[in-house]
Amino acid sequence: MIRVVFLAQLREQLKTEEVLIQAAGIDSIALLKQYLILQNPEWEKFLCNSKLLVAINHAYAKGDAAIRPGDEVAFFPPVTGG
Repeated sequence: MIRVVFLAQLREQLKTEEVLIQAAGIDSIALLKQYLILQNPEWEKFLCNSKLLVAINHAYAKGDAAIRPGDEVAFFPPVTGG
């Protein structure tokens, strides 16, 4: 099982905080995004945003990063500060 968490504004846009995904065959961030969009087509415009950030187990990751069962994947918009 992979725990997928949506943070900040993304959580409001998708109207969900987290989903649990059976991990069979989903072994990368790219495949996870494809799976999520197939299940929720209205999420495409948010999950395909080139500025969207991702973390695996609380560490920043790239879109082609590998994931494994038991991982937590978080998607979130760019963080700004000042």
